[in-house]
Amino acid sequence: MNLANWITTLRIVLAMVCVSILFWDLPGRDTLAAIIFIIAGITDGVDGYAARIRKEITPFGKWFDPFADKVLIIMTLAVLAHLNRGVPWLAVWIISSRELLITVLRYFAGRKGLTIAASRWGKLKTFSQIIAISLIMLAKPWHIETVSVWLLWLAVILTIWSGFDYLWRWRSVFISSKSKDVIVKS
Repeated sequence: MNLANWITTLRIVLAMVCVSILFWDLPGRDTLAAIIFIIAGITDGVDGYAARIRKEITPFGKWFDPFADKVLIIMTLAVLAHLNRGVPWLAVWIISSRELLITVLRYFAGRKGLTIAASRWGKLKTFSQIIAISLIMLAKPWHIETVSVWLLWLAVILTIWSGFDYLWRWRSVFISSKSKDVIVKS
């Protein structure tokens, strides 16, 4: 396993630590969970950078990186919703549904020998989710409950938009492309 995949693995471990901390009844819990979540979010950029700079991009890494993103985002959102921390279950459902749909589409693209790269909208979606979730964890200590909820709904809108963007772009890929790597650009 290369360095980038180890960094991606770290993201999943940090996600589990973050959600575990959210269940603790300790002072500073929310801030500690947010810091760990932010570090996990930063690894999303670091692993890709490491893979590119070291020329260690692998088919496994192309699958594992988005999988780790989904674990980080969906697991944390679901725990925050369960703990009544300002995350509506509707937002969890929309984000989870989009991620499942795109994962299924990536699976079928892979069966046709295609690899679909992340789009700018997809990267912006992930970034907005990381910011919104971080601020939701910090909402009570920083007294920003309203701002964090608005940012979550902005992330939901970007999630929906990026999903439609993938669906629209993949439509033409399935009809006409014969290449093995398809760069989906916005």
